[in-house]
Amino acid sequence: MKILHVITRSELGGAQSVVINLANSMCSNHEVIVVAGEDGPMWDALDDRVSKIKIKEIVREVSVIKDCVALFKLKKIYSSIKPDVVHLHSSKIGILGRLAFPPKKIVYSIHGFDSIRINYRKFLPIEKALKNRCKAIVGVSEYDVKNLMNENIKDNVYLIPNGIKDFASIDTNPNSENILAKIKKETGKKIILSISRLALPKRFDLFCKIAEELSDFDYQFVWIGNKENISPIPQNIMMLGEKNDAHQYYRYADLAILLSDYEGLPISLLEALCYSKPIIASNVGGISEIVLNNQNGFTLDNNEGVFAEKVNYILENEEIYQAFSKKSLEIFHEKLTVEKMVDKYTSLYKL
Repeated sequence: MKILHVITRSELGGAQSVVINLANSMCSNHEVIVVAGEDGPMWDALDDRVSKIKIKEIVREVSVIKDCVALFKLKKIYSSIKPDVVHLHSSKIGILGRLAFPPKKIVYSIHGFDSIRINYRKFLPIEKALKNRCKAIVGVSEYDVKNLMNENIKDNVYLIPNGIKDFASIDTNPNSENILAKIKKETGKKIILSISRLALPKRFDLFCKIAEELSDFDYQFVWIGNKENISPIPQNIMMLGEKNDAHQYYRYADLAILLSDYEGLPISLLEALCYSKPIIASNVGGISEIVLNNQNGFTLDNNEGVFAEKVNYILENEEIYQAFSKKSLEIFHEKLTVEKMVDKYTSLYKL
């Protein structure tokens, strides 16, 4: 097969991780091409066998001129490549792509429907108008599929959860210079790690409040993913910025935390599961499908007091901690590996 992936941005995020995992896993047996805007780190993460095409006019914001140019260039790429499958990722390219490409070739993955349903609801009528201009719409969680149905987007809707590599098994020679390893060795502090962009819908403000609530405990809060430095912040918070292969830091963490106003199925939490970490997260999107209350963590309303209480409950009870850790790994292997995701998308491509 000749597979064309198209995504709006080339930063490292959840949707980009799916593109990387699908493209790198399938390029040995198929011809794979990735199209996106910007000069972001996604390009370096793609296998050398993956063809890469940058269209500078593909931008996240609405721009009549740039969008028209991007539409023209997408049509030209299609005519030149003649792919068997066009896989669209994210809502902006989901609109442009369904206008540019033949519907019978298109698989459209919505990486978190709440982004449109709640935050950018003004674009929901466009989503509904284009709902039949593709052969498949993919929700990454049961939550997304249910809400697509509720918005009368019902035809050709499929559920395919995100999947990742088993990094914990692959990373057999972890970096001994990892700063979190040093913190654990030198201070004995328990590390609470959040890997997330420092932007909406992520809740860094709530992260700070939770850290303040627990300032009397021997905990180190760590945030990875910020492009800028923020100050002032509580003394028990450390911000490490953007990191390549940020998932490796979970090896040295004791607890994963993700705070957000809306989500799809966050890749950073799949990585935490892979490393057998208990998770505490906001009860949004599909998170409750992979974080099971009182089994491998908790999904909670966004309140610092409630989060602080559950952090203590997990970290101060060794038996609970070990049981939650074991369950996280079981959940990962049961349904969230890259192999399972690739198999499901391959079957969908062939429809």
